[in-house]
Amino acid sequence: MTERVTVERVQTGLRIEKQMLKVLKALAEYHDISLGDLVEGIVLHAFEGKSAFGDESLGRIQDLKRIYGMQLGAGNAHRLREVEAGETSQQSANG
Repeated sequence: MTERVTVERVQTGLRIEKQMLKVLKALAEYHDISLGDLVEGIVLHAFEGKSAFGDESLGRIQDLKRIYGMQLGAGNAHRLREVEAGETSQQSANG
């Protein structure tokens, strides 16, 4: 087991897609860790080209995506646009 490392954490005002946040919060709750710990783990694995999740967690993620209506996938990365004032995300998706 790797020894614990002391780090300095900072508060940030990260903006993230609504359903994605719901899935991440639920996944963190399922694993009994904080949302910050979950995100740090995902990033550290990604930086090394590794998957942060095993088969069981990937199945849980699919369940949570379905429950929370998250339809985004990797192909949507860097192609999201913010909903404009007075517009719903459904209107935005329809052009």
